[in-house]
Amino acid sequence: MLWLASQLLDWLSVGGAASTVSTVLAAGAVLAGGATFVPGTLRALWRGRLGVGTLMSVAMLGAIALGAVGEAAMLAFLFSLAEALEDYAVARTRRGLRALLDLVPARATVLRGGAEVEIDPAALVPGDVLVVKPGERLATDGRVQSGLSSLDTSAVTGESVPVEVGPGEEVFAASVNGGGALEVVVTARVAENSLARVVHIVEEAQERKGAAQRLAARIARPLVPAVFVVAGQIAVLGSILGDPEVWIERALVVLVAASPCAFAIAVPVTVVAAVGAGTRAGVLIKGGAALESLGGVRALALDKTGTLTRNRPAVVAIEAVPGGDPAQVLAVAAALEARSEHPLAGAVLAAWPADQPPVDPAADMQALAGQGVAGLVGGQPARLGKPGFIDPGPLAAVVTAHQEAGATVVLVEAGGQLLGALAIRDELRPEAAEAVAALHRVGIGTSMLTGDNPRTAAHLAAAAGIEDVHAELRPEDKAALVEQLGRRGRVAMVGDGINDAPALATADVGIAMGAMGTDVAIETADVALMGEDLRQLPRTLAHARRARRIMLQSLLLSGAILVVLIPLAAFGVLGLGTVIVTHELAEVLVIANGVRAGRLSRPQQTTEPTAAQQDARHEPRSTVEGGRR
Repeated sequence: MLWLASQLLDWLSVGGAASTVSTVLAAGAVLAGGATFVPGTLRALWRGRLGVGTLMSVAMLGAIALGAVGEAAMLAFLFSLAEALEDYAVARTRRGLRALLDLVPARATVLRGGAEVEIDPAALVPGDVLVVKPGERLATDGRVQSGLSSLDTSAVTGESVPVEVGPGEEVFAASVNGGGALEVVVTARVAENSLARVVHIVEEAQERKGAAQRLAARIARPLVPAVFVVAGQIAVLGSILGDPEVWIERALVVLVAASPCAFAIAVPVTVVAAVGAGTRAGVLIKGGAALESLGGVRALALDKTGTLTRNRPAVVAIEAVPGGDPAQVLAVAAALEARSEHPLAGAVLAAWPADQPPVDPAADMQALAGQGVAGLVGGQPARLGKPGFIDPGPLAAVVTAHQEAGATVVLVEAGGQLLGALAIRDELRPEAAEAVAALHRVGIGTSMLTGDNPRTAAHLAAAAGIEDVHAELRPEDKAALVEQLGRRGRVAMVGDGINDAPALATADVGIAMGAMGTDVAIETADVALMGEDLRQLPRTLAHARRARRIMLQSLLLSGAILVVLIPLAAFGVLGLGTVIVTHELAEVLVIANGVRAGRLSRPQQTTEPTAAQQDARHEPRSTVEGGRR
């Protein structure tokens, strides 16, 4: 206001008392603007550090010494404005990040002594039983003890489709409960839950500097003393060869023109904005280095199990021998698997109809390592196992067809007679093909890495649209393949963050899927997708590429300003006022450009999911119809 008032008086009047008042107002503007950066500059000088503020302070004092109080006021105003805009850009992003913590409700309902009691969420301890009513947010992480409902996790994971939960399912803070009431056993305090952990990690990650950010800092740091040397030489040599006042003024103009403030803030503002925007959309990007590497990725290696697939094997077909009953095949298989710890046992039991009485476990059950299981079902000896352990007989062709389709087949026998077969497969995520196609459209190559057999891997890769398939890999083999892919350009590895750790560490960027609540995934990966929607991958890569372009734009603009302004200022083509306006306007443009990286559209469902897709997203309730699940 003081600076504008002095300018207005200068425009309206010339000379006299108005000119004196204008000078006084301009001096007040210098004091008001200088108060925002001069004290910090003096503290830095006391510690032996030169910075952009040092250049501006010297230039401002020099302008006053030359009687150009109006120009000094302009410099003070515009530089303090640019500093305020930078602070605002960073603070706005950090406020948005901290706002995630505000998603925790103000009160939580717990069961105490058989009664429902409202308490402060901060008082929750592991073991408490939360009562979460329809429409309420979860106060912290936990495990469902009773009740069935759907949870809207979009505020945290960025996924638009609600997730159905029931007893035994993990649930996370800030999820919004749907239509059913839930009782949830607390597994983490509010200050230590998944939401607080994510915020803490991102705030730490924002301090990490990427290559471009380090480059800008390396250039800006020595540039400040170099500018003082050049300006001093201009002032001394010019005074010897010409009018000292003219050349001292030009030296001051060079000080302002060469100030690398825009160059120094170009990358930090972009990184903070982009990382914050990603976090709000369910993407955890761990700092500037990860953001820059992600923006340069040209190849993507994807683990199969748990990434392209859901890591939840399911019965996809029940085949009975000619004249047999598929329901009997499932009943005997479920009885044999009722107490088995084999990974496929869960798939068999999940296929048992929910409206049927619980299956009676087989008696005298024995697990036969590498072969199958045996026991007594209904008093008869029964077996379940792979082809070879049990002869497929008339189902040989059917077994082969299912195996070629990527399924694992188990045969069921009772009383010495073959009853039928079950085909079990870890199904591809319904959005996998769409996500892979989107990656290919933007020029990112994809490869599948898996420890599974080649036949299953080839089938799933073809369904996803991936041509480069590598099967039967051990963890060290995956790491070697990632290193090989990296020779052709930057490569990212997408996995679960545990058994894929060597490959994640070898890749330029490690990306963990479904990291909400998974300590290992969040800690080991450079980027973590907190949800499990593969379509976040192309969106995240596009976001990182855009942020990288914005960084480069800002750095080029900042560099161009320095290259153009310094010689023009040194030869007297531009005066102090013009240089100040041009320089500070460039800084404002750089800040505004960096803030653009904070815009990230929320993931949206382009079409309504089909019933099959909905079923594939959630743990299904199985029925048997015509021998098919």
